[in-house]
Amino acid sequence: MEIIGASLILKALDGLAVRSAVTAQNIANANSPGYRPMMVTFEEALQGAAPAGVDAIRAVKPRIVPSIDQQGNNDLRIDLELATANATAGRYGALIEILNRQLQIDAVALSGVR
Repeated sequence: MEIIGASLILKALDGLAVRSAVTAQNIANANSPGYRPMMVTFEEALQGAAPAGVDAIRAVKPRIVPSIDQQGNNDLRIDLELATANATAGRYGALIEILNRQLQIDAVALSGVR
């Protein structure tokens, strides 16, 4: 796997891990009076950094910001938090599977299949 591709996947995994933790915090505080949910953004920054190379990719940091819906509300909706948790887990699993398959391909190439 090329270094930029691997760097993108690893940085995306980092961002998804932060998103998972923030989403779990939101769900845990669903019944806390006055709690305002947060969200994590990193995809656009990662996409913008990709053409600039590995150093730019490594410099991308996930941002934790208030979660505000299209109507400007900052209320916690447990259904949306659960959907975010599910989507995050799916993306994380898909990226891990890509890395696993690439490692298998590399192992075959190094061993010289007969």
